Amino acid sequence: MSTEKTAPTHFIRKILADDLSSAKHTKIVTRFPPEPNGYLHIGHAKSICLNFGMAQEFGGECNLRFDDTNPEKESQEFIESISQDVKWLGFDWAGEVRFASNYFDQLHNWAIELINKGLAYVCDLTPDEAREYRGSLTAPGTNSPYRERSIEENLALFAQMGAGDFDEGAKVLRAKIDMASPNMNLRDPIIYRIRKVTHHQTGDKWCIYPMYDFTHGLSDAIEGITHSICTLEFEDHRPLYDWFIANVTVPAVPRQYEFARLNLNYTVTSKRKLKHLVDDQVVSGWDDPRMPTIAGMRRRGFTPESLRHFCEMIGVTRQDSVVDVAMLEFAIRDDLDKRAPRAMCVLDPLEIEIANYDEAKVEWLTLAGHPQHDEFATRSVPFARHLVIDRADFREEANKKYKRLVLGKEVRLRGGYVVRADEVIKDSDGHITKVICSYDPETLGQNPTDGRKVKGVIHWVSRDHGKRAEVRLYDRLFNEAAPDKGEDMMASLNPESLVTVSEAFIEPGLASAAAEARFQFEREGYFVADRYDHSEDRPVFNKTIGLRDTWAKAGDNA
Repeated sequence: MSTEKTAPTHFIRKILADDLSSAKHTKIVTRFPPEPNGYLHIGHAKSICLNFGMAQEFGGECNLRFDDTNPEKESQEFIESISQDVKWLGFDWAGEVRFASNYFDQLHNWAIELINKGLAYVCDLTPDEAREYRGSLTAPGTNSPYRERSIEENLALFAQMGAGDFDEGAKVLRAKIDMASPNMNLRDPIIYRIRKVTHHQTGDKWCIYPMYDFTHGLSDAIEGITHSICTLEFEDHRPLYDWFIANVTVPAVPRQYEFARLNLNYTVTSKRKLKHLVDDQVVSGWDDPRMPTIAGMRRRGFTPESLRHFCEMIGVTRQDSVVDVAMLEFAIRDDLDKRAPRAMCVLDPLEIEIANYDEAKVEWLTLAGHPQHDEFATRSVPFARHLVIDRADFREEANKKYKRLVLGKEVRLRGGYVVRADEVIKDSDGHITKVICSYDPETLGQNPTDGRKVKGVIHWVSRDHGKRAEVRLYDRLFNEAAPDKGEDMMASLNPESLVTVSEAFIEPGLASAAAEARFQFEREGYFVADRYDHSEDRPVFNKTIGLRDTWAKAGDNA
């Protein structure tokens, strides 16, 4: 995969190009450093595409490094899912997967170096006391009473912290910077805290763990990262990033650059809130197709190409803004229009019986795989006396705007014959159970010879040859454009975000479709064979997106 020459220029791309042309760097090395405490979401996809994509474009390397400094919330499941997401998006990392925990020994040595330089101290303030001493945005902080401990005492206490001699929260190691700094991040931030928790990589070797701000920049230095690209919320942390690198003996000096994160309307991307949806079983899991996680979008039927294209479309800036989710939906609709073969599925079946068609006869009609692309394989679809059509495609009476089957009138069956509705059969409650039709045998692939004009075309499936399938109709999870603006995002949940059709009819060939195979179900939308649940014996398809943006239409009519 290569970036096209028409790729839009943005400030990160310009920085990298300038640094190479000026020989400031001879090779670009970036990194993607997720915390393994949840699944990645669409916002992470933008960061993945930027970090991996820029390294790839400029012939450099990008590392995958897990920031695993908080073992209480981390798991192997998240590590594996994140690795799969990066691969699925079309990228690969340089060398082995890296972990911040790989560097715990070196980070510990650097903490001791700071203590020896008089730039770090062990502090006994409680969390509440520390908040009080820290000051506010308008008032400077106050020095901790433990700030002037001797180097020898700090070394001894830090060693005892590492040996497990103190309870969690009893002591922390803090950097000695400036409690009066207008940047709150420089007011003697914590470097190490006590956590007596087994780590998924290092086991029980450590009971003290470094903080993110201390770990991140120094890990970049260890790996020789040239451009540490992160989102704007870390801009105020950059002076601290630089301070740590400047005050210990590092093998390389990386530089941090910030870009605006992806904010998408009708979407929640806070890991805490996504976890809330999972824990409260609002969704089936982190990879529920309604979730904005990469795994959920993959299961929904999104393609990696569509996500990469979307990230390129929205661009890279330093200006925070909200992107309309319709842009994302356009990206997948546009991509699948080109790559998804066509098929027929009837979601709400109504039987039609073609009375003048031989009961024993079956014709296998050859239909195009794609109307605009001859390279797509054709498909054979059985045509017989008993068919099913969508219930919404028949009315006993209708006005001229209705272009489907009406009692006494004709319609064309997709790729097949022209049929006329002659009679309806109803049950005791007056519900239509069957439509008796007749067909014109001279209309296969051609218009009626007597000049009759048939404007409508509807899809169909053979009742006896088609396969029963479960079809999950997914829609946006939230009805509100800013679902997490208030305190209760649950009030914004869309009750129609999942409608399950358990007795749909599909073309027989769809049953053997591979998991994650994508199709356009004609006149219905784009669908994907479920990654986990689909099988030939029990076909399961998920709706990816409709053929048109019905949300925009609904908004216009509001």
